[in-house]
Amino acid sequence: MIINTGMRTDIPAFYSQWLMNRIRDGYVLVRNPYNPTQVTRYSLSPEVVDLLLFCTKNPGPMITHMDELKEYGQYWYVTITPYGKDIEPNVPDKHKVMEDFKKLSDIVGVDAIGWRYDPILVDQAHSVDWHISEFKRMAGILSGYTKTCVISFIDIYKKVERNYPEAREVFKKDSLEIGKAFIEIAKQHDITIRPCAEGNDLEAYGADCSGCMTLKVFEPALGASLDVPKRSKNQRNGKCHCLLGADIGAYDTCGHLCRYCYANSNTVLVKENMRKHDPKSPFLTGNVQAGDNIHEADQKSWLDMQMRMDI
Repeated sequence: MIINTGMRTDIPAFYSQWLMNRIRDGYVLVRNPYNPTQVTRYSLSPEVVDLLLFCTKNPGPMITHMDELKEYGQYWYVTITPYGKDIEPNVPDKHKVMEDFKKLSDIVGVDAIGWRYDPILVDQAHSVDWHISEFKRMAGILSGYTKTCVISFIDIYKKVERNYPEAREVFKKDSLEIGKAFIEIAKQHDITIRPCAEGNDLEAYGADCSGCMTLKVFEPALGASLDVPKRSKNQRNGKCHCLLGADIGAYDTCGHLCRYCYANSNTVLVKENMRKHDPKSPFLTGNVQAGDNIHEADQKSWLDMQMRMDI
């Protein structure tokens, strides 16, 4: 099975010590975000966890722990955009993140790390030409260290609307111009552009629109085939083809405080939750409460031992 660490918060950036404590203890407790008294206990044994999926804007704090993760299959998505502190106030210096990206790639291998340049927003300060120029510069730096770049265009969710009221959807003509230019630049660096939940509009120009968290992405990183239960395949909408892993994060806990974030409600709540974090707790934030209903997750390995990949 897949354990996802990054759909609700950025664990590598802010909670690396907690994660390593959970790895050492062999389990983690996760509250249902919509019914907090319902708690799931996930085993973190490599016997049932085939792949740890990381999504982060700052992999640096995890690099010193990589030796302890050697038993696990891994895939890393590192989001690196050229935005400034006005949009991504607490994201570290991008040059440092790109250097850490390269270090991480050397450790896990080029097939186990992808670059995310998203979400793409277009306004007076961040024009189509600006994005193309910045992407070209960054692709040159990351060339040879990844084969994948995921892109998506900003979605105006309710939380985004509240935290970033001046943001707007990207016009179709702009998204096509950016997408086509990115595809051509990426080709020069042996990088495939994978649009995330953006439909198939860019497929004709050379993008891979089959999804960004799929068997096609993960199996080369594992060097093995996965036999995935049907219920673990995303049925959310016709645009998203990603596999569903068990996410061990929690909403409203990411200290980057990016204005476009869909996972944070507001700064006050994030800071309150981060104060409740205990690196020794089985929960990311807080601890066991009276009335908690803890149940064991039904977990098993998805590795298909009959179909080892020849890589």
